[in-house]
Amino acid sequence: MAAAPHLIHPETLDHKRYFFDKLGLTERLLERCLGEALSAGGEFADLYFEAVTSTSLGMDEGIVKTASQGISVGCGVRVLSGERTGFAYTDDLSAERLLKAARTAALIANGPQVERVQGFVEAKTASLYPVAGMGGDAEIAEKLRLIERANKAARDFDPRIVQVRAGINDELRRILIAASDGTFASDTQPLARFNVFVIAKDEHNTARGTSGGGGRVGLDFFAGDKSPEHFAREAARTAILQLGAIAAPAGEMEVVLGPGWPGVLLHEAVGHGLEADFNRKKTSAFAGLIGQKVASSKVTVVDNGKMPGRRGSLNVDDEGNATQETVLIENGILRGYLSDKLSSRLMGMPNTGSGRRESYQAIPMPRMTNTYMLNGEDEPGDIIKSVKRGLYAVNFGGGQVDITNGKFVFSASEAYLIEDGIVTAPVKGATLVGNGPEALKYVSMVGNDLALDEGIGTCGKAGQSVPVGVGMPTVKLDRMTVGGTGR
Repeated sequence: MAAAPHLIHPETLDHKRYFFDKLGLTERLLERCLGEALSAGGEFADLYFEAVTSTSLGMDEGIVKTASQGISVGCGVRVLSGERTGFAYTDDLSAERLLKAARTAALIANGPQVERVQGFVEAKTASLYPVAGMGGDAEIAEKLRLIERANKAARDFDPRIVQVRAGINDELRRILIAASDGTFASDTQPLARFNVFVIAKDEHNTARGTSGGGGRVGLDFFAGDKSPEHFAREAARTAILQLGAIAAPAGEMEVVLGPGWPGVLLHEAVGHGLEADFNRKKTSAFAGLIGQKVASSKVTVVDNGKMPGRRGSLNVDDEGNATQETVLIENGILRGYLSDKLSSRLMGMPNTGSGRRESYQAIPMPRMTNTYMLNGEDEPGDIIKSVKRGLYAVNFGGGQVDITNGKFVFSASEAYLIEDGIVTAPVKGATLVGNGPEALKYVSMVGNDLALDEGIGTCGKAGQSVPVGVGMPTVKLDRMTVGGTGR
C-alpha cells in the first residue's frame, strides 16, 4: 500500500507565496489593479485569485471508466457602488489582462467614488484542516485501490447487487483575496469526497442505494472508520432494504427525522431563507422577522464555518473574512441572518464571514457553511415511543424549496413506519411536503444525539455550487404532510 501523503498544517504555510512566487503577482500589481477598479468611481473593490488542482476517478462494472486531472487558475475583479456590482474575470494573470479586467468591472459599476486603495493588512487565518500537496502516480494508484475495494465490498454484500459505481474526487484550492478596504487574506483548502452508487434487483423489484463521505481531509481519512467498505456496505444495505419496502402511506401524520443527513431539510427549508441577500430584497419568508418567534422553543439552529475538517468549513470566506459560528434561531427566536460584505454594508448588520463563490468566475454571495440544529434533552428512543402512527425518515434524496414562502417537497430515500411506538416496515416513495417556517413550529421533541452528515453536501444557489455540511439530532414534528401511494 502506498504511503499517505505528508500533511502540512496551515500555520506552517505562507499561502500567498504560491501566487507571488509561482504566478508572478506582487503587492504593487494588486494595488494597481484595485486603483484601476475604482478609477470610474465606486465604493469598494476586491480581487479574488484562485488556483485549483483536481483529480477524479470513477469505476463502473469493475472497470475504471473515468479518470481526469485538471488545473484552473484565474482572477475575479469586483467593484461595488451602492447596490450595483461590476464584475469581470480572467484566466490570464498577466498585468495587462488583470488591469483590463479591473477597468471592465469599474465601467460596469461606475458611481461616485468613496474609498481609495488602503494599505493591506494580512489576516491571520485559522487552522481548520491539514493540507496535502496533490500526489503523483503513487497517490493515483492508492485512489484506484480505494474504489476497487468499494466495488468488491458492495458486490460481496448481497448477490442481488447487480451494478456498482464508485468514485473519488479531490481538489486543492489556493485562494488570495485583496481588497480596497485593506483586506489581504490567503488560504489553501483541501476537499475530498468518496461516492458509491449501487443497483439491487430481485425477481420483482429494482432499487438503488447511495452512500459517500469526505470533507476537508486527505486520503488518510478513508483509512479509518470511513473506509471504502463502510460506504459500499451502506449503499448496498439501503438498496436491499428498498427491495422489500412497502408503499409509503399518504396524509398528515407525526414525522420523526433521524439524526445527521436529514438536516438537509433544515438547510433547504430554513437555511436559504436566512441568507441576508434574500432578506435585503425582502424575497424571503423570514424578512423583517428578527427578534420574533419563528419556530418551537425547542429549536436552536446555528451555522458554523469553524469546524475542523468539515466539508463546509473554511479558514476564511471568499471575501477574506474569518468564518464564524452564527446563531440563526435561538429557542425559536430568529436572531440573525448570514451576511457578506455587500449585505452587511447595505443592511447595517455584522458581517458573519459568509461570502462564498463557486470559483473566480463568480461573484460572492451569502451562503451557508455547516448548518445544524443543536441538541435537545429527549432520548431518541422516547421520541419513537411517543408516536402512535407516523413516519421515521432516516435519509433523504432530492428536494425542492421556494424560499419566498418556505414551501418544500423532499423525497425520503430511507424511511420506516412507526406503529404504536415501534419502528416497523421500511417504506418507499415517501415525500415530505410542508412549509419550512411553519414546520419548525410543530417540533415537539428534540433528541440528544446530534450528528452531522458524512461529508457529501453540495449547495446550489443562483447557478453556483459550493460544499456544505448539515446536521441535526432526532426530531419529532407533530404534524407534517406525507405523500405516498400506500395506506
